[in-house]
Amino acid sequence: MLQHSFCHIPGIGLKSERKLWRHGIHRWEDWLSCETSVLSEAKRALAKPSLEASVQALARRDAEHFAVILPVSEQWRLFPDFRDSVAYVDIETTGLGFGEDAITSIALYDGRQVRTYVQGRNLEAFEQDIASYDLLVTFNGKCFDVPFLERHFRTRLTKAHIDLRYVLRQIGYRGGLKACEKMLGLGRDELDGVDGYFAVLLWKEYQETGDEQFLETLLAYNVADVLSLEALLVHACNARLEDTPFYALHALESPVAPANPHLAQAAVIEHIRMRYGLYG
Repeated sequence: MLQHSFCHIPGIGLKSERKLWRHGIHRWEDWLSCETSVLSEAKRALAKPSLEASVQALARRDAEHFAVILPVSEQWRLFPDFRDSVAYVDIETTGLGFGEDAITSIALYDGRQVRTYVQGRNLEAFEQDIASYDLLVTFNGKCFDVPFLERHFRTRLTKAHIDLRYVLRQIGYRGGLKACEKMLGLGRDELDGVDGYFAVLLWKEYQETGDEQFLETLLAYNVADVLSLEALLVHACNARLEDTPFYALHALESPVAPANPHLAQAAVIEHIRMRYGLYG
């Protein structure tokens, strides 16, 4: 979809982009190889260096180049071209505050395998692993996950980033991640009803008891959060593609998520609910 995009070029908005499409200018090479009266000569001259830079950036797989210049509403266009180098990421923490609270676990799914990182074990390995991906995908990560990660690793996570919360909102999906999953017909089985606060309590119980079942259930919840992101993003991309002339060319097949490598323990979930009165 990136090579059909012109809205990232100075002077070309979404309306001008659609005008170009209507006149048969569908790809960057169409613009560069033909004369057109669709746009003024001055606008064409201003846009040409940016378009040539885009060709070069895509050739060297520079997702960050496009993340900076694409309109926020069009960041989804990065996904088809960089799908083979996507990290779906979600974190769990000791609480919601950025001052005192800390990361307890991180889940990373790349469309092929799942990796988890746990405080006190291998959390620091995440920084090196995430560096090998071109594109980061989260749900509400711009407001929550990324600030926590940047503070913990004392760095700026400048990687190209699609925050699904905003992409899904554009197609009418509102609410948190679980609400969006239900709108798409995705279920959580034994983790149904478990939320971020529940995850905080799971870590607390694990710290107090050392019982690995609490950690295993926490990781199962953490991983469940990333396994749904690919399906949600594919659905959102297809919905947005339907509003372009290119749906037939680039419609994406719904992915089949792997089995969660961690198992939520029903007894542990019931224990948390009873101890903290999490019913109703």
